[in-house]
Amino acid sequence: MTKVPRVDFHMHSSVSDGTDSPEQLLDLVRQAGFETFSVTDHDTLAGTAQIRSLLKAGDPQYVTGIEFSCKDEEGKYHILGYAYDPAAPAINETVQIAHSYRDVKAHKRIEFVVNDLGIKLPQEEIDGFLALENPGKPHLANILVKYGYAENKDQAIRDILNKFKYPSQYVRPEQAIDGILRSGGIPVLAHPIFGSGDQLVLGSDMERRIEKLMAFGLQGVEGFYSEFTPEQREFVLGLAERHNLFVTAGSDYHGRNKTVRLGGNGLSEATEVPKGLSDFIERVSGP
Repeated sequence: MTKVPRVDFHMHSSVSDGTDSPEQLLDLVRQAGFETFSVTDHDTLAGTAQIRSLLKAGDPQYVTGIEFSCKDEEGKYHILGYAYDPAAPAINETVQIAHSYRDVKAHKRIEFVVNDLGIKLPQEEIDGFLALENPGKPHLANILVKYGYAENKDQAIRDILNKFKYPSQYVRPEQAIDGILRSGGIPVLAHPIFGSGDQLVLGSDMERRIEKLMAFGLQGVEGFYSEFTPEQREFVLGLAERHNLFVTAGSDYHGRNKTVRLGGNGLSEATEVPKGLSDFIERVSGP
């Protein structure tokens, strides 16, 4: 049996919607004994920049990462980007577009909470939320909990923030894929079978979705993922094999914002390492 690699290519720091700072996350990665890892904060390059500045000799190999939240006429997609040049104009332009959409939504969400729901929050909390690199529902939910409007983050999101309805703008999947490719990176579809909300995309619908994204330049799928059942994992791995796609393994760790452990991507349960994963690791490995 081929040795199963110790890798995690999908995790989030406090730069997006995780709770660990990049420095804390790097310390956890060191303690976990990973060989290779990537931090994939949503729609921002700030997390990957901080990680790169903190790396020391002897640390696990780091692969630049990002996760774009995308949507088109068929629904939502999360497109991961790996091994891109963070100085490339294309990736930075795509991030700026995504950030502008997030910024508009954050302001609209605050207006809804304060003006429509009549929730009173200190101005410094509002200003702090809007000044975040990547303000989202978890950040605002934690503020609502802090001031007694909900017992916990999940309740705040479910009972308060999910009442907010706004025709949000998203980067389209072809935009994200193009930005990653033109920056020398590898575009990968995160947790492929999970669509919008509780939607599962399977069978011919998944095949068609993959073929559409491949026409845009998609090169891989996340075949090992914390929330996959063994059957779902095998389905995605079969999909990757049929379409000759790279395979990645990611936990989607968010610190205290999710009950997912770092490295908990299901790879330890593998009886063999898929060629797509071996090929991906070889591709992103330095000389």
